[in-house]
Amino acid sequence: MKTVAKTVGQSRADAEKRLKGFIAKFESKLQTLIRAVRKALRKRFPTAYELAYDNYNFFVIAYSPTERPSDSIISIAAGASGVGLCFVRGASLPDPHKLLLGSGHQTRFIRIESVDVLSRREVNALVAAVVAQAKMPFRATGRGRLIIRSVSAKQRPRRKSPK
Repeated sequence: MKTVAKTVGQSRADAEKRLKGFIAKFESKLQTLIRAVRKALRKRFPTAYELAYDNYNFFVIAYSPTERPSDSIISIAAGASGVGLCFVRGASLPDPHKLLLGSGHQTRFIRIESVDVLSRREVNALVAAVVAQAKMPFRATGRGRLIIRSVSAKQRPRRKSPK
């Protein structure tokens, strides 16, 4: 699988243009949802680095206090079947409401049918918990930056096939 690595020296406008193109691959309803979830996470993490991946299985925007992917704590993951909010170290999070899905050793996720899910008290508690357990805190001031980390040449369809 051919992958284009991180674009060095890319301007903010160029990165945003590429991101817009990635999102445009989805059905209109999912495009709107992805943009709304991104806006909400940008508001929640204004100093975060947004690390974008247009991979084989999913389109992902990870939120990290540094440019290092290993420092990411939360991400948007979108595929033809919908949008999820992934908690990178979700397996260790307290989840009294049993919202987290998945069975991997590290990551858990919730499905996002509407941006309103992000305003639910129990979802905010999960976000606060993942922030609290982060290896490195987010900067208190400054502005975040979008970095296109990788783009896979071969990808699964981003739209559902007609039945």
